[in-house]
Amino acid sequence: MGMKGKVALGAVVGIVVIGVASATSGGDGDGGSGGSGDKGSSASAGQKPGGSGSSAGSADGADSAEVVDKVVAIEGDGDFQVGSDVKPGTYRTSGNTDDMCYWERAKDASGEIDSLLANDNVSGTSYVTILATDKLFKSSGCKDWEAVDLKAKGTPAAKMAGNGGMFRVGADIAPGTYKSTGNADDLCYWERSKDASHGIDSIIANNNVNGTAVATISASDGYFKTTGCKDWVKTG
Repeated sequence: MGMKGKVALGAVVGIVVIGVASATSGGDGDGGSGGSGDKGSSASAGQKPGGSGSSAGSADGADSAEVVDKVVAIEGDGDFQVGSDVKPGTYRTSGNTDDMCYWERAKDASGEIDSLLANDNVSGTSYVTILATDKLFKSSGCKDWEAVDLKAKGTPAAKMAGNGGMFRVGADIAPGTYKSTGNADDLCYWERSKDASHGIDSIIANNNVNGTAVATISASDGYFKTTGCKDWVKTG
């Protein structure tokens, strides 16, 4: 079965995903906290991450999680063996705009559906934590993956692109209550997660929304994911 034909074990548009088939989870231990942020700043998914002084999104954007030595860790499409081709850790891809980015964590190289640990199709940005127990990481149609320094906090923003993908709490976006208005056809999906392993145990809360969406992101959350939504603005 081709990679893009597999159903993602994470967000499935049109379905609240809590209760889907389980996947092995693992924490990346970075459920960081962040300040309230400047409501004039914004986070967007179309830019590369950077250290202090780099933009995470729009012209008035915020610093995002710092890339370790700013070195591309996973370049191009292919299958990467964990331990030899890619080291365990957390990685970030950004600037994906055509919904063709697909990644997969696998427990072996059989290519069978039972080998899947977690997978997703990405619009905008995605973070993925590859565990030492994983055997294979697959990437297709994605921008380069860069290693992330989980200790870097940056300057979190107070608004974010509604189709931006994943934002790291305390680094890309500030905790608080956010609102997205004007959503239609139940295509807006949001998710609060405790880590970037994308297992079923990673999900704290999620929803598909028609109309106005309101979500409160806790300082103890690891990440916030948004796909198919109108832009989010911090209201409290």
